[in-house]
Amino acid sequence: MTAILVIDVGTTGLRAAVVDDALTIKSYEYRPCPPSSPAAGLVEFDAADMAAKVLDAAHAAIAAAGATIDAVGITNQRASVVVWDRATGEPIGPGLGWQDLRTVMECIMAKAEHGWAMAPNQSATKLAWLLANTDGAADRDVCCGTIDSWIAWTLTGGAVHVSDHTNSSATTSGLRTVDGGEWRTDILDAFAIPVASLPDVVDSVGMCGTASALPGRPPITAIVGDQQASLIGQGCTRPGDAKITFGTGGMLDMCTDAGTPAAAERYAHGTYPLPVWAIDGELTWGVEGIMLSAGTNVEWLRDDLGLIDTSEHSHDVAAQCADAAGVVFVPALLGLGTPAWDYGARGTLLGLTRGTERAHVVRAVLEGVAHRGADLVDAAVADAGIEIGRIRIDGGMSRNPTFVQALATATNRPIDIAPVVEATTLGAAFLAGLGNGTWGRLTDIDALWSPAHVVSPDPAADHGAARSTWADALRRAGGWHPDLSALDF
Repeated sequence: MTAILVIDVGTTGLRAAVVDDALTIKSYEYRPCPPSSPAAGLVEFDAADMAAKVLDAAHAAIAAAGATIDAVGITNQRASVVVWDRATGEPIGPGLGWQDLRTVMECIMAKAEHGWAMAPNQSATKLAWLLANTDGAADRDVCCGTIDSWIAWTLTGGAVHVSDHTNSSATTSGLRTVDGGEWRTDILDAFAIPVASLPDVVDSVGMCGTASALPGRPPITAIVGDQQASLIGQGCTRPGDAKITFGTGGMLDMCTDAGTPAAAERYAHGTYPLPVWAIDGELTWGVEGIMLSAGTNVEWLRDDLGLIDTSEHSHDVAAQCADAAGVVFVPALLGLGTPAWDYGARGTLLGLTRGTERAHVVRAVLEGVAHRGADLVDAAVADAGIEIGRIRIDGGMSRNPTFVQALATATNRPIDIAPVVEATTLGAAFLAGLGNGTWGRLTDIDALWSPAHVVSPDPAADHGAARSTWADALRRAGGWHPDLSALDF
C-alpha cells in the first residue's frame, strides 16, 4: 500500500493525514491554529507555533497509520505570508494572514501611482509591510514566503525555499509575471523586496525536497494552494469542471485550460484567472470566484442572534417550514465579492412581516448563501465562456441538506457532494502520488472520485422568478457605505 502524508494548513487550523492509493484517509490529526486580531482589520498568526504544530500533527498521523510514508503533499491557505531569518529559521515578526487589511492604503497608492491592480488579500504589500516595519529587517538575510514555503522549509530543516505556481502566481501574490515565468522586478523594487529573499518557483507536482524532519525522510512531491487542491480532489480536471468550497467564505474554482491570460486582472463578471496546477513546466489555467461570507452567516445565526444552537441545527430549524415565506437574506456581512466586488454592501434581510418566524429567517439565510453560490456559477460561465453542467461541493456547509437543495435549485444544476468535508486533502494526496509515480496521469483521478450524494434541482421551483427576486435584493443591499463601495482593487 502506498502511504502519502498530506499537510493541510488552513486559516484557523491545520491537518495532517495519511492517505492510501485508493484516496482513503487512513489517519487524521487536527491542530487548532487560529489567527489573532490585535486591532480591527489586522489578522496575524504565530508562524513558529504553526511550524511546531505541523510537525506534531505529522508525527502523530504517521504513528497512527503505522505506515512508512512514500511521499508528502503540502496544501495551504494562500497569500498569507511569513518572513524569517535564513540563518536561524526564526520568523522576524508575526505572520500576516490573507484576511489582513493593514495595507489597504498601499494597494490604493499602487494603483494610483503605477496602475497596478493589487488587493490587500494578496502577498506583495504584506511582505513589504513586514520588511519595512520590523526592526533590523534590512540588515538581515531573510526569506520571504507564503505558507507553502514556510512549511516546506520546516519539513526539510531549512534545506529548500520553494513555492509552486498556484501560490506564487500573479493573481495570488501580485509579484509574478502573468505567465508565472519570473518575478516582477519593477514591483519588487518599488516595495523594497529583495529578489534573493523569494523562493524558487517549482511545479505543483515533482520532487522538490526531502522531509528530513519526518521518519524515513520521505520526498515532498506536491505543493498546491488549498482551492486548487480541492478542485483536483473533486476530480475537476477538464474545461468546465467546477467546484465550490463552502467554508467560512465560498470559493468557486473552474478549470478552463484557456492558456495564459492577457493580464492578471479581474474579468468583466468578477472572476479572476489563476493557475490551477503546474505539471512538467506547463501551467493549466482556470477562473476563481469569491464569496466573502458563507458559513460566517450561519455562525452569525448561532453566536450573535442565538437562533440556532449549533451550525448543524440550522438545517433542523429551516426544515420546519416549506419555504421562507417571502423573506430574503443577502449574505453581505463583509461586503460582496464576485461578481459585484462591493465592499460597502451589507447584510440585508427583506420581506419581514408580523408572521415571520425563526424558521423563515434561518431558511432565508441558507437560501441567500445558495443564491450567492449561483452568482459565482453565472459569473464563471460568463467570464470563461464555458458552460458548467454540474457542480461539485465540499466544505462544512456541504453537509447541510437544506442548503444543498437550495443550491441545486438556485443554480438549476445537479450538485455532487464530496465524500469528505475537506477535499483539499484528497487533491494534495493525488498530486503527491502523481509526483512519486503512484498514478501516471492527471485523469487517473476520474476512477477515484465518487460523490457521497447527488442532489437535483426542485422541478417545481420557478427558477427565473426566484433569480429575479434575488437580483432585486442584491441591488438593495449594495452601496450601503458609499466610500467602501468606491474601493476597487
